Amino acid sequence: MLSILGWREWVRLPTLGTAIKAKIDTGAMTSSVHAFDLREYVDRGCPMVEFSLHPRQRSDEFSVTAVAEIAGRRRVRSSNGRAEQRVVVVMDIALGTTAFETEFTLTDRDAMGFRMLLGRRALRNRFVVDVSKSFLSGRRP
Repeated sequence: MLSILGWREWVRLPTLGTAIKAKIDTGAMTSSVHAFDLREYVDRGCPMVEFSLHPRQRSDEFSVTAVAEIAGRRRVRSSNGRAEQRVVVVMDIALGTTAFETEFTLTDRDAMGFRMLLGRRALRNRFVVDVSKSFLSGRRP
């Protein structure tokens, strides 16, 4: 049975020890997370990226630094219609009692309402969305 999510949910990032309020966006194929100060490098032949993110909406007082293997690059058309090439990483996330890894594109979402969007690839075969509800997977951790 699939879990039910609201249109916005708290997404835990266990390896980073934080959580981000995310918009559940069935109109987006790809998930994205706010990232800045991206630094790409190669470690033992493996392409890596170090980046920072502000997990708290409308606040830049607290930041978390992450390191991830670059899973690829994807051309993404943003909500304003502009296409851009983005770095793709795979991160562990948890919503309620469901934990899994999924792809995220890294982009500056500082001016956006949500620091994270969860798209259809992350939701498929795991969740259904009730757009009239919020925070069905739990309150802020």
